[in-house]
Amino acid sequence: MIPELGHFALILALAVALVQASVPLVGAQLGIERWMRIARPAAWALMLCMAVAFGALSWAFVHDDFSVLYVANNSNTALPLVYKLSAVWGSHEGSLLLWATVLSLWTVAVSLFGRGLPLAMLSRVLSVMGMVSIGFLLFMLLTSNPFERVLPPPLEGRDLNPLLQDPGMAMHPPMLYMGYVGFSVAFAFAIAALIDGRLDAAWARWSRPWTTVAWMFLTLGITLGSWWAYNELGWGGWWFWDPVENASFMPWLVGTALVHSLAVTEKRGAFKAWTVLLAVFAFSLSLLGTFLVRSGVLTSVHAFATDPARGLFILAFLGVVVGGSLLLYAWRAPAVRSHVHFSPVSREAVLLLNNLLLVVTAASILLGTLYPLIVDALGVGKISVGAPYFNAVFVPLTLPLAFLVGVGAMLRWKQDRLERIWRHARWPAAVSLLAGLVLPLLFDHWTWQAALGIGLACWVGLTTLEGLRDRWAGRSRPLAALARTPRAFYGMSLAHFGIAVFVTGIALTTTYSLEKDVRLAPGESYVLGGYEFRMLGVHPVHGPNYEAQQGTLEVWRAGRRVAVLHPEKRVYRVQRNPMTEAAIDAGVLRDLFVALGEPLGSDGAWSVRLYYKPFIRWIWSGGLFMAVGGLLAATDRRYRQLVRRDARAMLEAVEATA
Repeated sequence: MIPELGHFALILALAVALVQASVPLVGAQLGIERWMRIARPAAWALMLCMAVAFGALSWAFVHDDFSVLYVANNSNTALPLVYKLSAVWGSHEGSLLLWATVLSLWTVAVSLFGRGLPLAMLSRVLSVMGMVSIGFLLFMLLTSNPFERVLPPPLEGRDLNPLLQDPGMAMHPPMLYMGYVGFSVAFAFAIAALIDGRLDAAWARWSRPWTTVAWMFLTLGITLGSWWAYNELGWGGWWFWDPVENASFMPWLVGTALVHSLAVTEKRGAFKAWTVLLAVFAFSLSLLGTFLVRSGVLTSVHAFATDPARGLFILAFLGVVVGGSLLLYAWRAPAVRSHVHFSPVSREAVLLLNNLLLVVTAASILLGTLYPLIVDALGVGKISVGAPYFNAVFVPLTLPLAFLVGVGAMLRWKQDRLERIWRHARWPAAVSLLAGLVLPLLFDHWTWQAALGIGLACWVGLTTLEGLRDRWAGRSRPLAALARTPRAFYGMSLAHFGIAVFVTGIALTTTYSLEKDVRLAPGESYVLGGYEFRMLGVHPVHGPNYEAQQGTLEVWRAGRRVAVLHPEKRVYRVQRNPMTEAAIDAGVLRDLFVALGEPLGSDGAWSVRLYYKPFIRWIWSGGLFMAVGGLLAATDRRYRQLVRRDARAMLEAVEATA
């Protein structure tokens, strides 16, 4: 009965989405206020329907209702409760339900916090989001019904993919989808502004906090995904240039460009064309990521579906979104054109270059991700594009980006002078150069890669501090000046500081990590990175839905025991997949990572993989700093005040022309 209720809720949600997508939009175009006012209750009704559907599927998992095919394929009576709940979005159909549910939450958030927006603008935005909801609800109902029944129901389920039975996967997809789907808000604001023909600073100001929040969630999602891969896959790496990782990274790059472009459009009225196109492409790349993951055209530890019909549906949906948006853009081209001038030495110029580099980087990753698929589709052979290509393309493009982060923080709008910039930049440049040359000497060998990474990280961090210092320098009451500084400025500074921490982690982890595959029997030891790993033995353990061999290793340094690690080799009872569960001793300055391989011989020896990973936690810490910076920027109270002011001004203008 409960699953049938969930299926009915999806059908009702589609009907509500059709009303939300059409009636308020027509009302906004014709000026019929009562039709426009339907947008808000429709958004709430849609969310209620999706909450019922999501709750029904969750109920089926918790109560082991194996008459639902999706539950039978992705759960088991022995599965721990937390993983039963995360299994709701652990495969294709449930992940689509999560996507549509998150979209309904974003829609309600816009209707709730957008009360200060002009009614016509809000109606158009919610209508566009309703159109997106229609696409995903049709996708579910026609090709990916999570409530499909199987009769007679099996007595036991096939269990959740063991790779997904990890706390990181309970948090990673919801965060990632909040970012993916959040870009639909920026997309909806851009399309609504194009329909209205008004692309001014007010539109950018309305869209900016929503875009920043979406970017924040996507940053958290990617960070959690990297952390999950490091902990769960047993490879000791934090980024593998996996196609699905690329699918989330590309909208993040374009979204980063969009955040900066919105700032220019709001402050100076420039980059309007950039901003509209970036909003369209950020959301389009999110849809492309869905196509890559759900269509079965690639193989990945993250990929779910292998049904070509699903891929064709999403590809057609993507074509409608991109094609329709570009046609609307072409129609409104005169309104999009900017007539704002700025000097080559200005913040606008640096942000323009920043956008170019980010978009080119995203395009290069897109080419490397899709090229093997295109070659295969044309039948001219198979080709693999891996880390060497991506590293060779990505690093040269992002090094100048790190430099521009520091320069842009010190530049003024419209026009600046090189003499003033040099006066502010000389001490960060000198200290960064010195740090890059000297600090690598503290490690066991000096490399130019570490010197470059440390130098750039110091440059970004010190120029960020210089920007803060410039806020109170020469003021009679510096503390009062800092208190009056907008929260968005602190958010920007914290995000840039996160880049410095992130770059430091990448440079030192990549350069100074050590790894070794060794054979260890009980009583034997191996020294790596100054740490002695002593094998005490391996013994069987029993988990709730798996059997495992658990190793015990002591880690010693300078005569002192620093850790006891328990790596496992698990075999899950249903799927019988052998899984490596690494043991990690985490620290601020280094991680010690141990993974069990296979038993070797009759003396109790095992193959063991040992890793010494310096500063790897700084990579994820940098991502967290960036996300918190985004949250600070998005919650700046100026946005709420200015939205109300813009709405009053627009209402007065309408009354004056009436």
